[in-house]
Parts: sequence; C-alpha cells; structure tokens
Amino acid sequence: MEFELQDKEKMNLNEEKKHTGKKKKKNISYRHEVLRKGIHMCSLSIPVIYFYLDKFTAALILGILAATAIIIDVVTKLSPQMREVYFKIFGGILRRHEKFDKRILLNGASWVLISAFLTVLIFPKLIAITALAVLVISDIAAALFGRKFGKTPFFDKSLEGSTAFFISGALVVSYISFMNGLPVYFYLFGIISVIAAAVIEAASTVLKMDDNLSVPMSIGVILWIGDIAARHLGEGYLNII
Repeated sequence: MEFELQDKEKMNLNEEKKHTGKKKKKNISYRHEVLRKGIHMCSLSIPVIYFYLDKFTAALILGILAATAIIIDVVTKLSPQMREVYFKIFGGILRRHEKFDKRILLNGASWVLISAFLTVLIFPKLIAITALAVLVISDIAAALFGRKFGKTPFFDKSLEGSTAFFISGALVVSYISFMNGLPVYFYLFGIISVIAAAVIEAASTVLKMDDNLSVPMSIGVILWIGDIAARHLGEGYLNII
C-alpha cells in the first residue's frame, strides 16, 4: 500500500512538472473556487458568534480549533496514508501548493483559524468582529469576481477583484456602523482600513504574508488608531460593543 501511495505521489509531482515553462494555469477550476469559497463562508460564523461571547471564551475555542487544524496539516504532510484520505475528500478544492509542495505549509482554513484567534486575542471586540467579517466576505467577493471578470493586473491579483473587495468591505463596515449606531469616525476609519486591506490582499505574494492574516491585522491596526483619534474629539467607538 505504501508503494502505491508513493507511486501516486510521483505521478502528482510529474503532473506538476508538466506546468514548468508553460503559461501558469489556474490552481483550481472556477466551480471548485466557488465550492472553496462556499466553505470559507462558514467562517462568517466566527465574528457572529463572537458577538455573543466574551474574549476569553472565544479565544479559547479558536485556539483549540487552530491547534487542531495545524496538527491535521502536519499529519497529512508526514503520513502518506493520511494524505491519500485528505486528497480524496478535499483534493478538488486544494490549491497547487497545498497539493504538491512537500514543505509543511498551512492551508487556507488553518490560516483563517490562526488569524481569527490572534485577532480576537489582540484587538478589542468591535475591531475583531469588523476585521473578521471583512476578511470572510471581501475575500470571497474578490476571489469570485476577480476570477470571473479580472483582466487588469493589480499587484498579484486583478483590479476588478480588488474593487469587489473594497465594495463588499465598505458594505460590511456600513452595516456594522448602522446596526450599532456607531459614530461617523468608525465609518471613516473603517473605509480607510478596507482600502488598505484591499491593497495588502492584492500584494500578499510580494509582502510574503498570507492574506488571511494580513487583512484582519491591517484593518485592526487602522481602526484602533482611528479610535484613538476619535477619542480626542469625544467620539470614541470601541466601548460601544
């Protein structure tokens, strides 16, 4: 059985080598991209549930989930048997590096959980909820719209995809601001943070950072600075949620 698995891995590597020297192809089909992002949409439950939890409880749950995801990533890289099972279940929606790279690299789901854990741990509740909601919704919008309509290069992505990221992120900020009666400063700095996050998401390869981590971190820092500025004007927003 072990020899069969090794042969299959060699076939996968040979298949990957065929792409060398040719025009780079998409990692996965658009249909599988939609499926992948559909699964990613489940991550929206993190900021929604966190709204009703305290920081310690949310961080504890996310820490356990992140640790579990990391262990699964490591085991599937080290064990041919586990990798075979993993490929059978998720092979269609895995990106090229998640399939062929022999280094122990974390997949997108693991990075989302790590990012959510750190975001909840570091930032005040309102900032964490906003940053994670933008991460999930805008990442989906950018990926699907960019894959379908993207033609204008913008760093590592497309201008069309980054525009979809910004518009969807602005809508998330507007919704959170309206539903919680937040001052205008939250909206203004929220829009600024979404612009910055859209650029950072597009330049993730250049920056050598996973956008699942860089996006909420950048939003969090800008919103936190925004609250400091707003408090000097008597309209801070972090104590509202």
